[in-house]
Amino acid sequence: MYRSHPIEEVTTLPIGTSVTLSGWVQSVRDHGGLLFFDLRDRSGVIQVVVNPETNALLNDLAKSLRDEWVLSLHGRIAERPAGTHNKTVPTGSIEIQVQELHVLNTCPTPPFPIDDRIEVSEALRLTYRYLDMRRGPLRESLSLRAELTHFIRNYLHDHGFWDIETPILTRSTPEGARDFLVPSRLEKGSFYALPQSPQLFKQLLMVGGIERYYQIARCFRDEDLRADRQPEFTQVDIEASFLTMDQFLFMMEGMIQSVFERFSTSTPSRPFMRITHKEALEKYGSDKPDLRFGLPIQNATELARKTQFRVFLDVLEQKGSVLVQRFPGGASFSRKEIDELTQWTIDQGAKGLAWLKLEGDTFQSPILKFFSEESLNDLRTLLQPESGDLLLFIADKTDLAQKISGQLRLKIGDALGLRSTQTHSLLWVVDFPLFEWNEDENRLEALHHPFTAPRREDIHLLETDPLSVRSDAYDLVLNGTELGGGSVRNFEPHLQERLFQKIGISPESARERFGFLLDALTFGAPPHLGMALGLDRFAMLLSGQESIRDVIAFPKTQKGTCLLTQAPSQVDPNQLRDLGIRQI
Repeated sequence: MYRSHPIEEVTTLPIGTSVTLSGWVQSVRDHGGLLFFDLRDRSGVIQVVVNPETNALLNDLAKSLRDEWVLSLHGRIAERPAGTHNKTVPTGSIEIQVQELHVLNTCPTPPFPIDDRIEVSEALRLTYRYLDMRRGPLRESLSLRAELTHFIRNYLHDHGFWDIETPILTRSTPEGARDFLVPSRLEKGSFYALPQSPQLFKQLLMVGGIERYYQIARCFRDEDLRADRQPEFTQVDIEASFLTMDQFLFMMEGMIQSVFERFSTSTPSRPFMRITHKEALEKYGSDKPDLRFGLPIQNATELARKTQFRVFLDVLEQKGSVLVQRFPGGASFSRKEIDELTQWTIDQGAKGLAWLKLEGDTFQSPILKFFSEESLNDLRTLLQPESGDLLLFIADKTDLAQKISGQLRLKIGDALGLRSTQTHSLLWVVDFPLFEWNEDENRLEALHHPFTAPRREDIHLLETDPLSVRSDAYDLVLNGTELGGGSVRNFEPHLQERLFQKIGISPESARERFGFLLDALTFGAPPHLGMALGLDRFAMLLSGQESIRDVIAFPKTQKGTCLLTQAPSQVDPNQLRDLGIRQI
């Protein structure tokens, strides 16, 4: 027998109990008389003591031990002597007095210490990921992810959802990113696509009368990467029939609330806040606003018309906007610090940054001479500034001004320490536009995906003012990060065909690409809706990590490569020949 107990359970046993433990050598310490080493398994670490007076041969074997050797041992639980307790570990008051010791495997010197206190480059950790897993941070993240997945499965099962798998090899459909293609050997010249999401299949499940479905789904998108993106990722995919949007969102809030009760120190109350997409952009400069703090952006366009500041007036002549926000305490900034802040906004794409300081009741700024008394009074009314505030202006095209102001707001929040990972802000962003305009292709395209339903009261605008049509879509935002999103679906075939035409998909093309879905919708499709939650992101945020790579067992780099296996790689020419593929 390799093990009678995992190490974490040893603390629950009486002193004197005999146990058999297995794991890795954490460190060896020879104190002359007694020899000590720490044994580690997945659950924890415990001190082991070898007494040469009891067994000289065992002592000689113990002296040969090296870090990361794999051992099995048999011994007795003993109380550590007074004054030697280690309060930093749960097993710090006990030790194992070893009686038998077996080396199961040896290990060369690792490329980096298996020590949580030592910083190791990410590239090295990814190359030797199996060693990185022996360290606390990654092990704890993977443990939380596993528990989170299990918890979500139980919640959805308890609410009547069936766990159903959908195909990994499917056909290519336009869903907003490039597909990963898989060539067919049996149908040379034809390709499968790896799913960007199970979108069409979960709608077909609703047509099939399943009513409530979920899946911990693997998804694939060939897109540029960043901290919260991977070419392959996992989402909690959910779809339901015969529920209104309000009913469905309240059910999802219950799941999220339960997750926080289990995995966090704070629990959000239901119902979650909802704000419209338009309000999110206007007040916070983002469609995923961080509402752990206030300091909303204010529109200063009208008061800017009352100034003589040429920069503002030029922007207004071009139908742009002037936005302003308050930086409490920012008046203490030196001119150099303000110049650095200005350069930062330029680096984000702004033309510059205008500012006013309020000291007492008096404004100070190089541009103060361009402000009329009326415009300053309007500014006081708009922002209610306090002495010591720095007022920051961004003037540009409206969408760009909102974006940069939103980034500036987050920078202010960081500077003021208002974005603590110990607090949480959850909200729904709703009423997204159904369409956006693709200037490069001079056409409408779906903002989310073409299966999203328009708001019923806006359908009459599809022909006359399509850009004003709102969708029944919703995004769940946690601390300024999109946690997931979804929508009510088009369950009426004539409406789905109409929306395809609006985004430039002809009836013939729609039939070729989505004929199976359009046919299914004619066979009594129920009203249905759903969403997908990013499991990687959720685990990242709950564990306090900064990248989803830190909660994925074997992630890719930002270039989409696996440093462990060296994928992607060349393949044997014979494989390409079997597939009918020739490299050029």
